[in-house]
Amino acid sequence: MSVIVTDSGFGPDDFAQDWFDLASDVDLSALEGQLQGVTAIRIAFPSFADGRGFTLAAHLRRLGFAGRLRAQGHVVADQYTMARRAGFDEVEIDQTLAARQPEAQWLARGDWQGFDYRKRLRAAA
Repeated sequence: MSVIVTDSGFGPDDFAQDWFDLASDVDLSALEGQLQGVTAIRIAFPSFADGRGFTLAAHLRRLGFAGRLRAQGHVVADQYTMARRAGFDEVEIDQTLAARQPEAQWLARGDWQGFDYRKRLRAAA
């Protein structure tokens, strides 16, 4: 059973639509025309050290994808802020990771907009 992490903490997976699943190493140019009408994309993270999914999410958002975007797999609490800034709406983790990194650790990173160093740099300029 999976745990869904959002800015408000842990929750169940209550999303009933079909997902368009992508591997973190997918070439988006190869998917041209396949994303028409897609409303939900799930990007797999095979390892917490594999950051290609963040780049892929940001690229999808820059291309105009406005649907639901979920990171799935080995994303750790310390990466939650990066996931949200890259364009993910939520993160899907397994029960084992949720037990090792409880909800409080994820919530500590839930204010990802308030702690944006770029925002502080712009204000100081």
